[in-house]
This record gives sequence, structure tokens and C-alpha cells, in this order.
Amino acid sequence: MQQDLNASINSYTAGKEPKDPELWKIAKKRADFKNHLTMYVVMNIFFWAVWFFTDQQYSENEKFPWPVWQMFGWGIGVMFHYGGTYVYPTNNLTEREYQKLILNNYNSNK
Repeated sequence: MQQDLNASINSYTAGKEPKDPELWKIAKKRADFKNHLTMYVVMNIFFWAVWFFTDQQYSENEKFPWPVWQMFGWGIGVMFHYGGTYVYPTNNLTEREYQKLILNNYNSNK
């Protein structure tokens, strides 16, 4: 039984090349962001539908429908997630810090 399982696993992975860990990490971050963005859009559609089909009444203190506040707060989180995934990936920040340390160490040894 175990041999059959191992043979199945080996035949499944035989044609696949090994994954580069750095590229795999970037791909995972991008997939996670896309899932987050999809959930943001789906849930905001749901919140607006709830608002639309229940009470669209405003009190005298309300200037905006309640889903606006939820969209704003969660949208900030989505923007930070985007920045961490596409604009400022940790690999670049880590690499820059590493290069600074090497440069400082090199200059201090002269």
C-alpha cells in the first residue's frame, strides 16, 4: 500500500521541475493578495446589497451610507497588502539592508 502511494507521488512529481523558493514566495504573496482583493469585492457587494434591501434611510447625523465606512477601513488594509506584495516586496528591502551592512562592514575594515 505504501509503495503504491510512493509510486503515485513519484509519477505525479516526475515531470515537474523543482520550485525556486524565492519565486514561490512571491507567487504565494501575489495569490494571497488576489484572494484578499476578491473577498473585499464580494463582501462589499454583499454589504451594499444588505444596505439597499433593508433600510436606506439616513438619520440627520448620517451623511454617508454605513457600507462606506466599512469599505474605507478594509480598503486601507487592501492597499497596504498591495504595497507589500507588488510595490515593496520584502525581498528588496532585505536585500538593500544586507547590501548596506556589507558596505558598512567593508568601509569599517579599510
